[in-house]
Amino acid sequence: MNRTLYTALFYLGLPLVAIRLWLRARKAPAYARRIGERFSYGMPVMKPGGIWVHAVSVGESIAAAPMIRALLARYPDLPITVTCMTPTGSERILALFANEPRIQHCYLPYDLPCAARRFLDRVRPKLAVIMETELWPNHIHQCAKRGIPVALANARLSERSARGYGRFPRLTQPMLAEMSLFAVQTEAEARRLRDLGARAETVEVTGSIKFDLTIDPQLLERASQLRGQWQALERPVWIAASTHDGEDEVVLTAHRQLLDSHPDALLILVPRHPERFNSVYGLCLQQGFATVRRSSGDAVSANTSVLLGDTMGELLFLYALADSAFVGGSLVPNGGHNLLEPAALAKPVLSGPHLFNFLEIAAQLRSAGALQEVEDAEGLAVAVQRLFELPLDAQRMAEAGLNVMRANQGALQRLLDGLGRLIDR
Repeated sequence: MNRTLYTALFYLGLPLVAIRLWLRARKAPAYARRIGERFSYGMPVMKPGGIWVHAVSVGESIAAAPMIRALLARYPDLPITVTCMTPTGSERILALFANEPRIQHCYLPYDLPCAARRFLDRVRPKLAVIMETELWPNHIHQCAKRGIPVALANARLSERSARGYGRFPRLTQPMLAEMSLFAVQTEAEARRLRDLGARAETVEVTGSIKFDLTIDPQLLERASQLRGQWQALERPVWIAASTHDGEDEVVLTAHRQLLDSHPDALLILVPRHPERFNSVYGLCLQQGFATVRRSSGDAVSANTSVLLGDTMGELLFLYALADSAFVGGSLVPNGGHNLLEPAALAKPVLSGPHLFNFLEIAAQLRSAGALQEVEDAEGLAVAVQRLFELPLDAQRMAEAGLNVMRANQGALQRLLDGLGRLIDR
């Protein structure tokens, strides 16, 4: 399949795209809004000539934030247009840069030549930066036609994704050859991209910018104060973050087992997707757990067994409230989520076995003794109980995680150097 056939199939598939939007809007009504932006219509007024950064959703937006702030500081005269594909990503971008007038935001239009042309005619960027793995052949081709360099930042490409791209060499090879920089996380990913058709001179191993996460000391102070207000400084607290459908039941089963030995234990449960907040709250009540929703503003009392993290933009703060952290998307075959956020907060890290999106990071944390993987509810309960009862073990895991973070920092600067060369060129 080449780009012409891909485009024809995309046009033919637009009714399916509309049905998918409608189905998503039934669960998350925000999907029914700003539909014109997805075709480059009704976009906000844009100041042209800056840098365009695309971050598909919440995780990529958070990962991109330090890079965007550094670009704002390095290029004070350039506007930065940040695009995404999801309402939650949009909310996060608007919250992260609420006080930055040079940040412009809209949804990225669908990968249709006409929509891509209209978008680029409005924004006219000097540089396009795509976060991680979101590759769209028509957007990239339209940039190449205009002489706009395209960089893939913090690039990751699993073996499974590489096999998927490899099935369509006549589409993938020309697309990758049109790009100017691949700032990849590991040598394995660099090899996969070269094998798929990226020009060797454009591929650089810069590491993961997620290691460059810096924690505001006030965050830890605020978390300690809130636990004091809850009278929970001595209470065992654990968090299960970014959970997916099928994991909440496992986490609650583990928590029930923990309550047998630690009846005052508090679980902070944070579903990954906002459209699941209500159903997970209902699940907690159905299973008999005294549950407080974070969004309600109600205080956690001695009787509270579960705090449901149903707010946006607070995940780091909720991690800071806990003594140990389970990272979801890993007990189900979703590939896991960012293990480095709790590690940066000096929390022992637990996960399930499905970590194919973070193989290198997981391997480093595992070999350092900073990560323990569990298979099921019983394994999770035993692991959390051990961390409650053996604080020296918990401290060793926390320090090991911090050491891995420190040893791998510098990726952000290497990425910025690469982007700088493209802008200056």
